[in-house]
Amino acid sequence: MARVWLIRHGESESNAGLPGGEPGASALTELGRRQAVEIADSLAEPPRLIVTSPFLRARQTAEPTMERFPQAEREEWPVQEFTFLGELHGQVTTTATRKPYTEAYWSRADPHHAVNGAESFAALFGRTQEFLARLGEREPGPIAVFTHGLFIRAVMWSLLTGTTTPDSAAMRGFRTFADTYVVPNGNITELRYTPGKRIPRMVVPLASRFADL
Repeated sequence: MARVWLIRHGESESNAGLPGGEPGASALTELGRRQAVEIADSLAEPPRLIVTSPFLRARQTAEPTMERFPQAEREEWPVQEFTFLGELHGQVTTTATRKPYTEAYWSRADPHHAVNGAESFAALFGRTQEFLARLGEREPGPIAVFTHGLFIRAVMWSLLTGTTTPDSAAMRGFRTFADTYVVPNGNITELRYTPGKRIPRMVVPLASRFADL
């Protein structure tokens, strides 16, 4: 059984409503940096492995944990956020600017739609399967994975529903799930995952601790 801490990055400039360009370039705010320190301080035992997404905000969030546990192995995995608005790539936008494009994307409910370098919804679920397969190859853990909100939701949805190759109905169902399963910045979800078992054990001891910092 793999024991994994799925950790959403601290508040980023994009989360705070500030303008930004490339999806992976948004840095942490001062609040996000404080949340990163709180995450490191909250871990009651050293992780065997610290995994980060390639996106800047996740790597910055992991830094205090790496400093506290210098003996932990470190790896970068493709656990980055789902970036689906290819028509806006390269433009400086805000969350408010992106909102109508976001609504149009989810209303389309085409799991294979991808333009201008964006990722399709089907490809996102391909990444969740690769992630779970890698977990199954590792020592029991704990493994600290610094990742992103929609990726965490996609992992959970995949495990809870058995979805691996989503169709339009599954995409609509995921959107409903993502809107109701709140993953605040700095949230830690402990996942106890046994390969081959669809339903995971999930423990969320710190789900609200960082929400109001």
